[in-house]
Amino acid sequence: MTAETAGDSGTDADEDSRPVVYDLAPDCTADDVDVGEYYHAVVNGVVAYGVFVDISDEVSGLVHESNLTGEYDVGDRLLVRLDEVRENGDMAFEEATLDDYRTVAVDHQPDITTIDALDIGETATIEATVSQIKQTAGPTVFRCCDETGIVACTAFEDAGVRAHPEVELDDAVRISGTVEEHEGSPQIEVESLDRLDGEEAETVRERIDAGLTERAAPHDVDPLVEWEAFDKLRPDLRDVARQLRRTVLEGRPIRVRHHADGDGMCASLPVQVALERFIRSVHDDEDAPRHLIKRLPSKAPYYEMEDVTRDLNFALEGRERHGQKLPLLLMLDNGSTEEDVPAYENLAHYDVPIVVVDHHHPDPEAVDDLLDAHVNPYLRDEDYRITTGMMCVELARMIDPEMTDELQHVPAVAGLADRSKAETMSSFVDLANEAGYDRTDLVRIGEALDYAAHWLRYSEGKTLVSDVLNVDCDEAGRHEELVDFLADRAERDIDRQLAALEPHVEHERLSNDAHLYRVDLDDFAHRFTYPAPGKTTGNLHDRKVKETGDPVITIGYGPDFAVLRSDGVRLDIPEMVAELDEEVVGGGISGGGHLVVGSIKFVKGMRSEVLDSLVEKMADAELDEALSSTAALDAHDGD
Repeated sequence: MTAETAGDSGTDADEDSRPVVYDLAPDCTADDVDVGEYYHAVVNGVVAYGVFVDISDEVSGLVHESNLTGEYDVGDRLLVRLDEVRENGDMAFEEATLDDYRTVAVDHQPDITTIDALDIGETATIEATVSQIKQTAGPTVFRCCDETGIVACTAFEDAGVRAHPEVELDDAVRISGTVEEHEGSPQIEVESLDRLDGEEAETVRERIDAGLTERAAPHDVDPLVEWEAFDKLRPDLRDVARQLRRTVLEGRPIRVRHHADGDGMCASLPVQVALERFIRSVHDDEDAPRHLIKRLPSKAPYYEMEDVTRDLNFALEGRERHGQKLPLLLMLDNGSTEEDVPAYENLAHYDVPIVVVDHHHPDPEAVDDLLDAHVNPYLRDEDYRITTGMMCVELARMIDPEMTDELQHVPAVAGLADRSKAETMSSFVDLANEAGYDRTDLVRIGEALDYAAHWLRYSEGKTLVSDVLNVDCDEAGRHEELVDFLADRAERDIDRQLAALEPHVEHERLSNDAHLYRVDLDDFAHRFTYPAPGKTTGNLHDRKVKETGDPVITIGYGPDFAVLRSDGVRLDIPEMVAELDEEVVGGGISGGGHLVVGSIKFVKGMRSEVLDSLVEKMADAELDEALSSTAALDAHDGD
């Protein structure tokens, strides 16, 4: 008698006529056997009327003495044929005598239950990937994801001892156990956990990938305002919405970084709230957003090494303490420039995915190889007039369309706060009017956001920002009172700052007929208070634009920086910075921004050379009425 496994026979099973004898894996059940088939068996008991045999740890039966040709003791092996399965589940076998056969190994193929179909009190088997491994003082908790949901699976080895140490994050696994209720949600008490490899693992991953791809599809939402220029960006935003929803479905945390100003907050808060609500629905846990999404401002107009060091430390601690995957980094109203590259390269050591939605002038050749997605109007032949807040309102609605009603006013706040000269600003303001906000309300909300951002510094200020913007705010009266308080204080502090500056502002008329105003902020502005240098320069600039009604350029500078604003003058600030860096040897120049708003850094000892060269370039800049805000301001006076 010979025995061969199908894989070792060298014979095509379809052409091999020898009878098959199945060798069942220990966990095979009655669902894995068929009447009339042959099996390897082991005697587990001898009685007067025959022998009892096991064909797996779970499947046993009787070979009646009338169907035995030999004598057997406990532990003896033999071949059997399944003759009958009775109504009560008992199995009757007969001894098989085969001169030649081939052996085929059979693994248990349990009925797989999807996570969304788990029933409390039932025994179930799931196939999933591991999204979190958390060791508690008692059991090890594996959070597992399939194509339908996420469930916690608790396995106990010993108090505080890691169960199944061979299993790692992202592994494909098969888990069986009893479904119990824990804090209102299903939880599997693990009886068996197997790490899948090879074709089995690939099959599970493919099924989960297909299911998550379908569930991650963003919602189709009509634009709040019809705008042909914006339509170019909608496919890019849909891709980001899909990626963010997929990230939530996989159980990966999200880290949001944004510019600490009005537009940055109008961008980040709607997306944060949309993701929080989606996280709650996916995890069926009110507390889940606290662990899976965190929003923080970046004080600089780029992703600093200080920022990335904080974020990496937070992420690595989360992985160590809570067994989480490293997060996806979502950069909003920031992150498109060469200055972001060192921080991104640091994240690349840990394979952290990075998504950027920004409207500052980008350096795609520098950053795109480091990004998983990059949405920027400049990449679609548009410009800064499409603010990040405008884009992110649509992004939030693609994630959670039920937010639409509470976001009607946000694009107008973002546009006015960022001085957008978009032709559709009046449409956004009209949309906000319909929601109960007049233009004064919108401007004051933007001022209150800027004021709050200044004092929050590196803090999220979730409830405060929500109440000021009136998004995810549960008390309209508090919103109105808070905006009045913060906007009034902002106006007071701005007036005080400008009163201190005005006697020291230098003025000249450039050869292109533009007014140039400049002031030393280090010597003549209040320091360490509101408004900061960028905001101070912006407010001085706005005042001079209203006073003159002509093209205006304003420079607010300190020992090693300058903030630039222009109106009615085509200053390509990113290009000017690049030229200055080449022309002023030893200037240590960096910076960027938009056509009309930007900042520049340099070494302290080269300030005079840098500023003189900068003014020369400004004098050669083209005047452009399309970049003037005076017409837009006049158009809104009656709102």
